[in-house]
Amino acid sequence: DGMFAFALHTPGKFLLARDPLGIKPLYWAEEDGKLYFASEIKALAEFSNNIREFPAGHYYHSELGLHQYYFLGQGIIPVAQTEEEAYPMIVDILRDAVHKRLMADVPLGVSLSGGLDSTIVAALAREGLDELHTFAVGMEGSEDIAASELAARALDTNHHILVYNDQEMLDALPNVIYHLETFDPSLVRSAIPNYFLAKMTADYVKVFLTGEGADELYAGYDYLDRYTEAPELDAELRNITSALHNTNLQRADRLSMAWGLEARVPFLDTQSISLAFSMPTEWKLHNGRTPKRLLRRACASLMPDEIAWRPKQKFSHGAGSRDVILEHANEKISDGEFGRESTRLASEWDYNLPNKEALFYYKMLREHFVDEQIMPGMGHSRSL
Repeated sequence: DGMFAFALHTPGKFLLARDPLGIKPLYWAEEDGKLYFASEIKALAEFSNNIREFPAGHYYHSELGLHQYYFLGQGIIPVAQTEEEAYPMIVDILRDAVHKRLMADVPLGVSLSGGLDSTIVAALAREGLDELHTFAVGMEGSEDIAASELAARALDTNHHILVYNDQEMLDALPNVIYHLETFDPSLVRSAIPNYFLAKMTADYVKVFLTGEGADELYAGYDYLDRYTEAPELDAELRNITSALHNTNLQRADRLSMAWGLEARVPFLDTQSISLAFSMPTEWKLHNGRTPKRLLRRACASLMPDEIAWRPKQKFSHGAGSRDVILEHANEKISDGEFGRESTRLASEWDYNLPNKEALFYYKMLREHFVDEQIMPGMGHSRSL
């Protein structure tokens, strides 16, 4: 359990390892008989053009090679026969996961967007603390800010809000992309609120908890309603959970560490993962019902009904940032330039450039990379 990326060296031996889900980043490259490793691609760019992401849940030993030590959902947890009987198990395991992550010798808080996942974390954290600092960001009039205020009042937290405008968001983009190391549109858009959130949070605490991982474990994304059979949904949930290391976890870690913050993710406690994948997937099927119904019902007593049954918002949508960026990108990138770069990236890297927004971000990223070492290790979302 836990989150880590580390190297150990003794005379003649070397060990490199990464945590089970890849919460902490790690990259490596071999060049001229030398092994290089770092937590960011940019740190390795001057040494190699063959930079790869070190796989989550693996370790490398100089004598034994690369080995996988963690398999998603390993360790079946016996569950109740009905959904209703499983609710207390879900809450108990999440409570334990949150309380473990409250251990710190520095000030600690919780990201509270007013959505289901962050409110669960904040509610369980509040149980173990006399005072809890919570944080939310968004543009003027954003849904996240209003919802976060409702949740904060219900939980009696010391709540902090940062409102940013269009120009501040556009000005922050180069820094966001520099730290994120990807030009994937969905990841960049959702990283912008993360950037401002971490900037504000760093003024108050050094560690904060987030709700990352709940959508993957409990089928929270709208697109999952296309899966009407349990085996297909289970396979997709395993795919997107396994991919977290270079999607949402990359976003959460990179933008928090840019401001010297440690982001902890209790939903991705290994016991929490094992429980989620031990329960019948039929309980998670949408079939016209509210996404994450199982998690909502299990945790509804922790929060107001308006929060428990609030429809999911993408972080970038709830914070209000998406349309402004799309308009700006379309102004900056011509049809001709988009066509040329789309053809080149498809030919050289087998990468299909989805839109002008992606090319707009790509050009910013290339300012930090003379060559395209970024491509093999770059995070790609499923545009969730």
